[in-house]
Formats: sequence, C-alpha cells, structure tokens
Amino acid sequence: MILKYKMTLLAMALFFSATSAQTSERKMTLDEVIQLALENHTQLKLSKENINIAKQQTKIAELQKLPSVTASANAFYLGDALLLDKDLSKVATLTMPHFGNTYSVQASELIFKGGLVKKSVEMTELRAQLAELDYENDTQKIKFLVTSAYLDLQKIINQKNVYLNNSKLATERLENVKKLYKQGMVTRNEIIRGELLLKNLQQGILVLENNRAALNYQLATAIGTYPEVLIQPVNSMSATPEMQLLQYYLDLAHQNHPILKSAQTGINIANKNIEIIKTDKMPTIAAFGGYNMARPVTSSIPAKDLYTNTWQTGVSISYNIDNLYKTKEKEQLGKYQLSQAKNALVLQQQNLDIQTNAAYLKWQEALQQAQLYKESEALANENYRIIEAKYLNQLALQADMTDATNAKLEAELLYANSEINVQYQYYNLMKTTGTL
Repeated sequence: MILKYKMTLLAMALFFSATSAQTSERKMTLDEVIQLALENHTQLKLSKENINIAKQQTKIAELQKLPSVTASANAFYLGDALLLDKDLSKVATLTMPHFGNTYSVQASELIFKGGLVKKSVEMTELRAQLAELDYENDTQKIKFLVTSAYLDLQKIINQKNVYLNNSKLATERLENVKKLYKQGMVTRNEIIRGELLLKNLQQGILVLENNRAALNYQLATAIGTYPEVLIQPVNSMSATPEMQLLQYYLDLAHQNHPILKSAQTGINIANKNIEIIKTDKMPTIAAFGGYNMARPVTSSIPAKDLYTNTWQTGVSISYNIDNLYKTKEKEQLGKYQLSQAKNALVLQQQNLDIQTNAAYLKWQEALQQAQLYKESEALANENYRIIEAKYLNQLALQADMTDATNAKLEAELLYANSEINVQYQYYNLMKTTGTL
C-alpha cells in the first residue's frame, strides 16, 4: 500500500512538472504590467484614435477662416442664331463663331457672421477635450482591470501555497497513521480518511491551476504578451498609505475624476452651442472678387470671335429674415440642453460621492478583516497543533482532526486572501477618485 501511495504521488509530481515545463514563466511587477497595458490595450488605441479624429476636425473647422477660391474653364460648340418674327416666322439666320470657351476665377471671404467661425472652432476644441477625457477615463479603467487581474493571480498563487503546505502536513500525518495502523492502534478507516483528505487537497490544487491559466490568458491579452507565458507576480508592492478622512478622498474625486471633467465640458459645449445659435440673428457680410474671360462676343450683331474680359470686386450683405422667428425656438432648445448638462454634472457628482464612500468603507473593512483573519490563523494553527498531538496519542478522534485541519486550511486561505484584498480595495478607491 505504501508503494502504491508513493507511486501515486510520483505520478502527480510528474504531471505538474510536465505541465509547467510546457509553459514558461515571466516575473513581472505591477508597474510593468500596467505600463504594458497602457502601451498595448486595444481600448486605449481606439481612444487615442478618437483624440486624433477630434483634433483633425478642429483643423478642418479652422479652414473656414481662409477665403474660398474657385476656378473654372469650359469649351463649347455654338450653333447659328435664328431670328424669328412676332408670329414665330423665320426672319434670318445669323452665322456665329462656332467655337466658344470661358475662363473664370472667383474668390470670397466671410467678414462677419457674429463670430460663427471662431465659435465653431471653439466647439471642436471642446469636443477634442472631451475625447481626451474619455481616454483618461479609459486609462483608469484599464489600470484597474490589469491591477485586479494581477492581484487575483497573486491570490491564486497564495492559495496554492496554502494547499501545498497543508498537503505536505497531511502526507506526514498519513504516514504516522499508517505506522499506528501497523501497530494495531488504529483501524483501516483512519487511513482512508487521511487519503481522502489528501485527494481533496490535490483536487483543490488542480482547480487553482486551471483558474490561474484562465486568468493569465485574460491578463496576457490585456497587456499584449503571449498567453503561453505564465505571469509570475513579484511581491514587491509597497504598503498602502495611511488612511485619511473620507472628505479627503471626496475632494480628490471632485478635482481629478475625468467623469466630472467630462460633465463640466458638456456644460461648456451646451453654452457654446447657444452662442452659435445666436449667430443666426446676425447678417452675413462677405467680401468677393472675380475675373472672367469669354468668347465669342454675342452681344453684337454680327457676333465677333473675340474674348471679353471682365473683373469685379465688392462686399455682399445677406440676412435670412425667417431667422427672426426660427432662432428663438432653437435658442430655447439650447437652453434646455444646457439645463440637462448641468443636472448631469450634479448626478455624476452624487454617484461619484456614493462610489467613493462605498470604496472607502470597503478599504476600512479590508484592513480590519486582515487583522482579524491574522488572529484567526494563529488560533487555528494552535488548535491544529493541540488536536494533532492528542490524535497521535489517541486522545482525540479522527473527526476532531478533520475539523482542526479544515479550520486551519480555511483560516490560512482567508488570511492570505485578506492581505491581497487590502491592496485591491485601496486601488479600487484610487480608481474611484480618478488618481490610480
């Protein structure tokens, strides 16, 4: 039986070593993971393209400040002219030069429209700011995404270490039970229970390995590395800063979170839209000039195969009278949109305050839980040592030993996870304040 058991352990060891041999590992700090995510994540690339598009739209809007210039040239066949009397009877046919062509250049420039061009450029600049704030918000989300995945990997590795340590203890205890069984001091049932416990621990390790592989694939995709390479977190995270009062984090969120900045930019856009609408009340004043050259001259009889050269320059003034009653309704719509934008800012701030308060309380809770779980782990380990000593001296039942083992395992897992949870809740608070 001992030989069979050792062969099973050897097979398990060979399985895990073969699996790890197929996959290389790469040690990475959290800062390295975040930097790779900022460089390679597809969402951030899309956000950067939105910024480029918005900036290009600003450049296009600025082109309205330049004059408009058009040039044209055409050639045509001119038929003979037919003169008709009042009763539409033919009087005569006039021979015309049959080939004709024209050349023209026209230029115009807007002089005044209530600042429409300037305000249009300012509107596109505000939209570019909005795109940059969207990128900043996406950056916060991606940072937290990879940070939480990185911490989850650490949690899985810690859990695996706990299982391995308990598996080692379970193996040693099983060997002692088998010795007692040979001496006739315990029944076969005690060995079976020990072997079942060991199998459960091995099953737990297998589940953790699969969970790690799935999470590693997700994180590798986010940072642009090969999923086949297992990311090995480096336990080099600095201690979380000392906790401040809630108001400190609320102020941080109000000053830094891109969501609030976007909402404020929305108000600016609504105000700028009203300014643009008001330009409809203003007349349009433009300067123009042009040059034309055409042949033949058909204003004389007979027509002459000569070029006529003309040029003109001046100022035009136009006004859409219907704007007197249409602009008022458009302006009212703009005011409704402005009111909506202001309420959106208030709502965003309220939601952000709620999220910041919740994240702050969760961080507090995580710190307190970590201390409690640390104390629970110490008690569970002490209880385990006492019960194990009693069990080996036949002063405790196998059920007592099983309970002590389960309590020890659970306490160690909870404490290992609680330390990572403190880091997670801190980073979550930083993301909520927009300062991650």
